Amino acid sequence: MNGALKAAWGLTAFVVLAGLVLWLVTGEAVFAVFIVLGLLTGVGAWLTGRTAPKGDRTP
Repeated sequence: MNGALKAAWGLTAFVVLAGLVLWLVTGEAVFAVFIVLGLLTGVGAWLTGRTAPKGDRTP
């Protein structure tokens, strides 16, 4: 796992946790957007951070 991928996972965790905590503390459902955006960041990190299978790599 490279540094950029680690940063993306860290950002994902931070945004999701911040959204969850703020939603619970304030009761404002608008913070659900933080959770959705954090999950989308995680999906993007997972899709772009994968390496190609061994047979598909070019020498």
